[in-house]
Amino acid sequence: MSLRDTIEQKLTEAFHPERLAVINESHLHAGHQPDFDGGGETHMRVRIVADAFAGMSRVARHRAINDLLKPELDAGLHALAVEPAAPGEPTRW
Repeated sequence: MSLRDTIEQKLTEAFHPERLAVINESHLHAGHQPDFDGGGETHMRVRIVADAFAGMSRVARHRAINDLLKPELDAGLHALAVEPAAPGEPTRW
């Protein structure tokens, strides 16, 4: 299973989102490090709308997602951009 699929599965099981997108943005970072060609799954963006985030601060939402994905971060996921929202809140996507 790809890292993207693993992240999607974990977020779905934990938060039961009404909308979810897990986007591999690794290719956007090619050349940022001398030996990095942008391949693989090192930079991910999570866009998620879920009832679970209602009443939570932005920081609490980020912490909940980062805590859930700590094993992936510890295993080499270099960057995780998070865009969480509760239903009815405006999103940029």
